[in-house]
Amino acid sequence: MKQVNINTTFTAYQSIEELPKDIQSLMQQAVEIRKKAYAPYSKFRVGAAILLDNDKIVLGSNQENAAYPSGLCAERVAVFQTGAIYPDAKIVKMAISAASDTNKTTSPIPPCGACRQSISEYESKQNTAIEIYFMGESGEIYKSDSIKNLLPLTFDKNFL
Repeated sequence: MKQVNINTTFTAYQSIEELPKDIQSLMQQAVEIRKKAYAPYSKFRVGAAILLDNDKIVLGSNQENAAYPSGLCAERVAVFQTGAIYPDAKIVKMAISAASDTNKTTSPIPPCGACRQSISEYESKQNTAIEIYFMGESGEIYKSDSIKNLLPLTFDKNFL
């Protein structure tokens, strides 16, 4: 028997103002699109803004449905839209902001498992890391240099 240690490192920023200027703009876009989320059931709104290598920005917000599994998270809306509209572009950076209509969210809120897997698929497809910045409604922002920090044991096409 052996033990396997998996370590991960994030960069923490105290506020949007502390972020690099280009990421401030990307995060502000995530915050604005978050406000347009359709979340009548969970009251939990998420916005995602993606910067592509062609300098285009793709936005997504969560879209719920009374049949819960039919809805989509903001991150997947943005990632899948990127794949549909710009299939040859690489995702360079992603900013995510989450807020609750009922509770204050001041801690960084990372993507859910399904979103992590979807981001991982695109990171694998493009063979380059995606920087991911995530926050709550306000407060600290975490930066991950790759989805591998959030999903260290990735499942990808190499297993198939």
